[in-house]
Amino acid sequence: MKATKRLHDVGQSIWLDNITRSLLTSGTLHRYIEELSVTGLTSNPTIFDHAISKSTDYDTAIQAKMGEGKAGESLFFELAIEDLRQAADLFLGVHERTDGVDGWVSLEVSPKLAYDAASTLAAARELHARAARRNLLIKIPGTPEGLPAIEEAIYAGIPVNVTLLFSREHYVAAADAYLRGIERRIAAGLSANVASVASVFISRWDAAVAGKVPEALKNHLGLAIGQRTYVAYREMLNSPRWQRAYNAGARPQRLLWASTGTKDPKASDILYVKGLAAPFTINTMPEGTLKAFADHGEVAGQLPADGGDCEAILGHFAQAGVDVQALATTLQDEGAKAFVASWNALMGVLESKSATIQKKAS
Repeated sequence: MKATKRLHDVGQSIWLDNITRSLLTSGTLHRYIEELSVTGLTSNPTIFDHAISKSTDYDTAIQAKMGEGKAGESLFFELAIEDLRQAADLFLGVHERTDGVDGWVSLEVSPKLAYDAASTLAAARELHARAARRNLLIKIPGTPEGLPAIEEAIYAGIPVNVTLLFSREHYVAAADAYLRGIERRIAAGLSANVASVASVFISRWDAAVAGKVPEALKNHLGLAIGQRTYVAYREMLNSPRWQRAYNAGARPQRLLWASTGTKDPKASDILYVKGLAAPFTINTMPEGTLKAFADHGEVAGQLPADGGDCEAILGHFAQAGVDVQALATTLQDEGAKAFVASWNALMGVLESKSATIQKKAS
């Protein structure tokens, strides 16, 4: 039995953090679903940047859409929605088999809207309607300014992947926004069954303190943050507030581990997969990490519901001068800026591609 199947049997969903047109047309994603227990997919501007810039797979579609007057953001979303519709259709069997718990794909609103709640909500509505797939999540940043948009999107019945979360406190704020939206739907007599996941980024923690802490603490911060967040997640699921919503038909907002590719070349390439195995969670893995875990992964244990020794480990980091709360804020701010930079790079790639294609056609 492959390690990915064993991880799935523990109760953790395996999602792929990648999408390219060739991944869809070559049958590779279908094979991952059938052979590696992949049950969902996430995307972001960086992924699409690489997919479009490093291949000619999109050139024909770009040329056709240019003929329709599409350019810039409108061109990108046309391409992205085409890909994600195909991916959503591949996962539809999983979605139906799990009664909507799994089998999701994710599309991100423009990261330039991270600090504009009204525009984020408007974009989420428009993209979800255009995609026209019931198993598509709209990614909204869990920044302080994004939280009202998350609540309003859930209230509007739009499934949401809350992204750019880095700490227990970030997760709790996102979960609160989700529950407020659900509670408002219940009070209005609407269905409480609106899906959501909360994506907590892991590996960037260790990258941020690399070379700044004792060797004994190297590559331990991300996992400790994950453990601490998992405790809050389990506490949320056990809370009377959540149970009231559950009794009214709500589904839990599932905890998702993001940024789980190992950045330290000297560390295990499955560090964050092995260390974050836990039931009723999701791990969205870069393609290389997925293949590595399928090849030589192991499921040695599960995250303890009480967090194990995470607080002791975090105490050691505090003694080493790491202010976790301040660093979480920094990482979220830097993440939002990095997504904007990736978005701008993606727009540049589309502009360049469009110009090259137009030149060849003339």
